[in-house]
Amino acid sequence: MALKKPNSMEECVYFTNRTIDSGRAMAWVFKKSCPKCKEGLLCKPAKKDGKPDKKADHFDCNKCGHSESNEDVEKDLIVNVDYKCPYCGNEGEAQTEYIRKSFKGAKAFVFACGKCSQKIGITKKLKEIKKKEKK
Repeated sequence: MALKKPNSMEECVYFTNRTIDSGRAMAWVFKKSCPKCKEGLLCKPAKKDGKPDKKADHFDCNKCGHSESNEDVEKDLIVNVDYKCPYCGNEGEAQTEYIRKSFKGAKAFVFACGKCSQKIGITKKLKEIKKKEKK
């Protein structure tokens, strides 16, 4: 299938590269092109410090300023995955919809291995909480 890989983070809404047990997964989601001007990309509006506002409820075109809601943009996005299966060791590529589903008790982008058909999940990366021991 030969998925197109991003050249920079500026092209992506989402990107991760991580190990999953004995396997690995690199996943990315390209920004959607603007339906109005067909030249720009829809991205989150910038905060005062210039960084994207992840909590914004809309996407703006970087060329013409056209705005669309999160729901309208996210329903058309596709997660591209380059992976090595932790179950059978198969290396392959997959695509899945940009919707997090429940997977082993956590929300994750879920796709199936092309060889053994086992489901593989890419969960949100959470900061580990260290338990304070009483002295």
